[in-house]
Amino acid sequence: MRPDDRLQSLLGRLRPPETPPSARLRSTPDRSNVRVLVLIGVVAALVAAGYLWLARPRPQPSAAPAAKATLTGTRHAHPVSASASPSVMVHVLGKVEHPGVITLPSGSRVAEAIKAAGGVREGAKTGPLNLARKVVDGEQIPVGVPRPTPPPGAPPPPGASAGPGTPLDLNTATPDQLDDLPGVGPVLAGRIVEYRTQHGGFRSIEQLQDVSGIGARRYADLKPLVRV
Repeated sequence: MRPDDRLQSLLGRLRPPETPPSARLRSTPDRSNVRVLVLIGVVAALVAAGYLWLARPRPQPSAAPAAKATLTGTRHAHPVSASASPSVMVHVLGKVEHPGVITLPSGSRVAEAIKAAGGVREGAKTGPLNLARKVVDGEQIPVGVPRPTPPPGAPPPPGASAGPGTPLDLNTATPDQLDDLPGVGPVLAGRIVEYRTQHGGFRSIEQLQDVSGIGARRYADLKPLVRV
């Protein structure tokens, strides 16, 4: 045997046996199994995403609005709330659809009080009422009828004109009545009303001097004409 043949024979003995084709196919993962694993992973990711979406924090619905306050025998022209401005109560009587005691926001006008009482009856008139005047707490508003006459010696009701020589009540006088005082015009009358609203009324006549525009001389003129 030639030396080359001997070398080839020796190398053939040392070379590892070839793997049969069938064995190589068995050692390779089946493609269908790989697809199943990928599909399971996708489904698991979708389930996790859906759980996170459902578990996300959501805004809580706001509390239901507080119920409107009611008062037996009294009508409210506007809803009453804790943050609302101070209210006044007036008695609307005469030729209106629903006469009675009505609660209005502070600063309301006579026209608004009449409207809250159902309005003027058909064919009736408001008479000499100043519809643009601001109402005063506790006053009567006669619509189409004479104002009730107070008992002798009783002070004039809020919103009524004081008779000659009768001191005007600073806490119940209307802007029109204050405007009639000597040296008091619409602007100063408005300041007087604003002062008593902010301070809860006048406790003494001397507090008039705290109103802007009322000096010592004007106060001396007004002192005998007003009261508290």
